[in-house]
Parts: sequence; C-alpha cells; structure tokens
Amino acid sequence: MKMIRLAALAAAMLLSFEAVAHAQTTLRIGLAEDPDALDPTTARTYVGRIVFAAFCDKLFDIDERLNIVPQLALSHETSADGKEVTIKLRPGVKFQDGEPFDAEAAKFSLDRHLNSPVSFRKPELAALDHVEVVDPLTIKLVLKTPYSPLIAQLTDRAGMMVSPKAAREEGDKFGLHPVCAGPYKFVERVQEDRIVFEKFKDYWNKDNVLIDRIVYLPIVDATVRLANLKSGGLDLIERVLATDIKDVRADPRLKLSSALELGYMGLTINVGNDKKKGGLSQSEKVRQALDLSIDRDALNQVVFNGEFTPGNQWVSPEHPYYQKAFPVPKRDIEKAKALLKEAGVTPPIGVDLMVPKGAENESVAQVLQSMAAEAGFDLKIRLIEFATSFKQAQAGEFQAFLIGWSGRIDPDGNSYVFLHSKAPQNDGVYSNPEVDKGFEDARLTSDPAQRKTIYEKVTAQVLKDEPIIYLYHRKLLIAHTTRLEGYRQMPDGLVRVVGLKLK
Repeated sequence: MKMIRLAALAAAMLLSFEAVAHAQTTLRIGLAEDPDALDPTTARTYVGRIVFAAFCDKLFDIDERLNIVPQLALSHETSADGKEVTIKLRPGVKFQDGEPFDAEAAKFSLDRHLNSPVSFRKPELAALDHVEVVDPLTIKLVLKTPYSPLIAQLTDRAGMMVSPKAAREEGDKFGLHPVCAGPYKFVERVQEDRIVFEKFKDYWNKDNVLIDRIVYLPIVDATVRLANLKSGGLDLIERVLATDIKDVRADPRLKLSSALELGYMGLTINVGNDKKKGGLSQSEKVRQALDLSIDRDALNQVVFNGEFTPGNQWVSPEHPYYQKAFPVPKRDIEKAKALLKEAGVTPPIGVDLMVPKGAENESVAQVLQSMAAEAGFDLKIRLIEFATSFKQAQAGEFQAFLIGWSGRIDPDGNSYVFLHSKAPQNDGVYSNPEVDKGFEDARLTSDPAQRKTIYEKVTAQVLKDEPIIYLYHRKLLIAHTTRLEGYRQMPDGLVRVVGLKLK
C-alpha cells in the first residue's frame, strides 16, 4: 500500500508540474536519492553530480571514450616543467544571473574551490598554488609541483564555474540558490521532493538545448521509480535494478542504456575514529578476515543476477590501472577464522554497519551479514537516509559504511580523496605515510608506466591495511521512454541533457 501511495503522490505531483508548464516540454528524471548541497565546492554525492550536469558547466568535459574535450575552456597548454598550465576560455559565456564568465570569474571559482574552509575540492586541487589572470579570456594555473591529474579533475566539480556575484551575496547559502554557467537555470528545490530548472536563454550552446524544463524527483524505491517510468510519470530514471533489466528490455516503450562504471562499491572501515574501539579498527587482521569471509562472485549473482563486476581495487579489472598482481580474492572461511585468532579477538565480533536506504543496498548488506557470520562477525545493519549517512560518516559515527564512488577518469580521483591521510573524504581517518607518499609521487609524473608502478606499491599496502574493502563495480543502468531522443550513456554515469529532445 505504501508503494502504491508513493507512486500516486509522485504522479499527482508530476501532473501539477505539467499543468504549470502548459505547452512547455518538461523532462522528468527520477533520482535514487536526494542530493546533498547544490554547491560544487562542498558537494560529495554522485546523485548531486547528475543534477549539476544540467546547470553547472565545467572547464572541460569527457566524451564516450574518456577523452577530455573543451567545455567552458577551449584549450590548455602545460609548461615544460609541468608547473604552469595556461587555459584559454570560451568567449561570450554568461552566468545564469547575466554576469559575464571571464578570466576573473574563473579565478574566483578555482580560488573558492581551493580556499573555502568547507571545500571538498581541496585534495583535487592540492598542487595548485595560485591562479593568475593573463588576459580577459586566459588564466594561468601555477602549481607547487607537477600534477598529472589536473585537467582530469577539471572535467568534474573542481572545474565547475560559479557566479562570483551570487557566491559573494549568498555566502554559505549559495547551495540554496546556485548560479552557474550551464544550460538550465535553477528555479526551486523542495528537500526530498523535487528540484526544478528552466532553460537558460543566454546559454552559450543554446541551440542544442531542446527541452524547456527539467524536474528531478528523488524516489528512493527503485520499484516505484520504474513504475512511474512505465506509467508515463517519468521520462528517465537512473540506477535501474539489475534484476529489472529484463523487464525494461521487454517493454517496447522503454530503452535501456548501460556502461561499466568508473568507480566502485565497498565497505569503508572506520580505522582511526571509531569511538567504540571495535575489532575492525584495532587490527588489519580482523579487516582481512572480514574480507576473506566475502564471496564476491556469489554476491554478484544473488543480488545483481551476475550483471556487475566483482572487484577488490579502486578501479575495475577492466581498467588499464588495475593491478593484476593482486587478483580478486576467493572466499576462505578457515583462513578468516585463523586471522581472528591471530588478532586475539573472540567471536562474535559486533560491527555497526551503516547502510544508506535502498533495495539493492539492503540486499547487499543482508548477503554480507550472512556470509560474515560464518567467520565470526555479527554485522548489525543500520539503515539510514542517504544524505544523513554522509554527515554521520564525517562525524565518525560508524564502524563500517557500505558506500560507493561514481568514479573519475584518472585513478587518482578514485583513491587519493579517500585514502590520503589529509583528504577531507577520508571518513575512516586512515593514515599510512607510505601510502601518502605513493599517492603524492603518482601525481608528479604523467608517464602511465611509471604511475602504474607507483600504484602497484600503494595497492599492496592498502590491500594489507584494508581501510576500504572493495566489493564490486556496478553497471550504470539508465532507463528512459522512447519519447526521449538523443540520450547517450557516458562511463561517468552522468545524465547530460544538452542535445536531448522529447517527441
């Protein structure tokens, strides 16, 4: 009954939007969660990145083959010593408040990402010393050291440009009324209900913006999302359940787009800030035992019908930076028990497992709970609202956290931000000087072979320490109505709206 009521409410709400829009075309997108702050400097969530794609252009973007392509920037040039990057900016660009986008505005946004005390972009721009304005449409990024992932970082939130005027006026409330230089202009947000955008008439690429309005609707229940798509209440939904793939493909009114994600799903372990001093935080052997209790292949088959890719590193086994010297481990209950004995802990070992609400998350947690119990672990599943889970993670109010990362095109973007001791998203407060140095060294060279050798040593240490137990790599599953034309699925999982058309 609850599911039917939710679906009816969602449908009624959507009808009200259509009445307001009259003849306007409205793209209705069902989200798996409600995003966190709509401020690219402070945002952390994948679902937020999906929304940013509609209104916050970046200096650079990526194409289907992961090539870096221009967006608000036209080109970049790096000096011979790797310490200066000169970026030419696109002329004639306006922010959604009418203010011009120029070199001063680009400097403001990068400075804000780098210097704001609440910024999550700091580690992504850690090598940046300062930004110089060369001329009205040219900036120079002066680095402390060479930094190979820099341009890749500027294809995401670190490269998003915000209106200096709006950011100064709104201060820490900017995320409530965000102003960027993207195709759609923010209209309103009702928390856990809807986020509404309308076409920005002065967008630099306005001829390719073919839909008038976009409404994002957070609907946590994947079954309800799919039901609304089938009934016509939604036009596109993200994160279709793997178990619903056949159902979507069988419906002639729907299309399914998919790609292997760049990121991962795993268990972040609170190794350095566990107030209860549980077994997981006290010994890497206990964490290794938990890892060995997990059958990743079985987890994939049971929960995802074998559609996902088991993994044990921050990149998938198909990625060029995957370390083949450390293959996905097989389950070994006897070895897990032996490690617990060596660690001097007595089963059952209680673990507070924080799990964001959602059907697949809950199923994964239940399978892990059952598997781990055979080795002597008592995983106590604590379901929690998605945005709240991030606040509790930052506060250290967890022992294990089932959480994913949507991924970046450079391996640095999947690792440093969670595993370097000074990174702001290192929720488990993991610290290893050798790992820190390895990540820093990998940033100094652009040679793929050298970087992979460095990452091999880092991977060996991280897999020994186990601050994160990597589990699998998801298949990005986006379903949409056949009325929607022009949709292309990118490996970063974002829903790009430029070029889309509703029949």
